[in-house]
Amino acid sequence: MNTLNDLSYKVIGCAMEVYKTLGPGLLEAAYEKALIHELTLAGIPVQSQVEVAMSYKGVNIGEGLRLDLLVDNQLIVELKSVEKLKPVHHKQLLTYLKLMDKRLGLLINFNVTDIMHGINRVVNNF
Repeated sequence: MNTLNDLSYKVIGCAMEVYKTLGPGLLEAAYEKALIHELTLAGIPVQSQVEVAMSYKGVNIGEGLRLDLLVDNQLIVELKSVEKLKPVHHKQLLTYLKLMDKRLGLLINFNVTDIMHGINRVVNNF
């Protein structure tokens, strides 16, 4: 991939294609599978349900904590299908970015009337 911004632009394009094809109102899992397929068709490496390593005072407590998609080992994508994104959704993605030591994430809510209103960039300023 070129830059992180180029990668996020391509992921957004894939998400738009998924939304155009499926529309709003489905469960998050359906969008996740469709977006994985779309990214794969575009030749973009993607991992799903990636475990997030987390420790607390030297004890590993990361079991069960998973992010939706890790794209090209650089970009975290969190998917939602909710009536309205809440501040906690943004904070969740920011926490994942910090724990994974990544710079940029996309929070995508597919349950919207216009997908462009459902895409949010979240930056980890370290």
